[in-house]
Amino acid sequence: MKQFLVMDQTLREGMQFQGVVFSYDQRIKILEFQEALGVDICQAGYPSAHPGEAAMVKALADHARRHNFNIKVAGLGRAFLPDAKILVDTGIKDIHFHLHLPSHATVKESEKKLSELIPVIAFVRNARPDAVISLAMLDMGKTPADRFNACIRFLCRNRLADILSLPDTSGIMAPNQVADRIRDARALAGDMAVSIHCHNDLGMASANSVMGILAGAIVLEASVCGMGERNGIGDLYLTSRILADQNISCRFAWDSIDQVREYYLYVDDIVKQQTGQGLIHAKTPVFGQAAHTHVAGTHAQNLYGAGTTPDFHLNLLCGNHLVKKYLQCHQIKFHPDRIPAITAAVKEMSAQKNRRLTCEEVKKIVGSSD
Repeated sequence: MKQFLVMDQTLREGMQFQGVVFSYDQRIKILEFQEALGVDICQAGYPSAHPGEAAMVKALADHARRHNFNIKVAGLGRAFLPDAKILVDTGIKDIHFHLHLPSHATVKESEKKLSELIPVIAFVRNARPDAVISLAMLDMGKTPADRFNACIRFLCRNRLADILSLPDTSGIMAPNQVADRIRDARALAGDMAVSIHCHNDLGMASANSVMGILAGAIVLEASVCGMGERNGIGDLYLTSRILADQNISCRFAWDSIDQVREYYLYVDDIVKQQTGQGLIHAKTPVFGQAAHTHVAGTHAQNLYGAGTTPDFHLNLLCGNHLVKKYLQCHQIKFHPDRIPAITAAVKEMSAQKNRRLTCEEVKKIVGSSD
């Protein structure tokens, strides 16, 4: 069975969502959720942004070590020496860099820029021989194929990373385009593992992340509710679950739905307190209220959706079975033989009023049918 690693970026990428800032206690709680759910890597922050941020990443790494956590704590920084020194000083083993290569640069210009990485990586390897180095570069969706391939060959030839993170930074790609790029990268990457990081500007981040893993990436970068810069990134639960359904496994316990929900609600509450608006809305898959609701008759069979507490609404689309479910759910007493008549009355009233019916209106219909 193919397996992949899960890198939860709720802490680092999450702080790029509308300026949310996590406190020390909140970060510890989130790290503990991640450990309990089997996340492989926590990208805990951006140490070079501020001394306090560096202290936070160090504190999380120390907490994980003291408690013998399995999760690895990582930090992200720019791919140049000052940031590398700060990352090493936090004591973390998993050191992540990002490098921006302008979309208009030629292959030679890109390789020249990449050559500046050589002393940076040499410093990290010397200071921390056991370091696992991840490098995020390019914007897959805006990089011509020749430059994309040349950059990967350069990194592989010079052994500049253990993990090559390939982001759709602009969030403009479709799943088939991501799959093509990841297959090309995997063929050129040699011993480097490939990681996928997709933004959600066009609503495709989770689908693109899934396709990236299917195409050969072995590290999934995602977050709670896809929380991140602009419209966010891939969703941690959805991507893991969809891949598991396709027989591609990970340690993340997506099937521990109550614990996942607790984690999601905890982060959602923090966001709500700081921005006035939460991450989980009516149409959020699985965790949003709409995922539990049924209106059309066929959906009353409970064969659809993931909700454990279904919510039924009655309008002119309802059928006998859904009406019966609605009455049982609201503990409205009825005679089974009267269900067809009740259903007909519900349909008629809904058509006249051009809306769904209230519970009180349904009670009156049931009462008048007795």
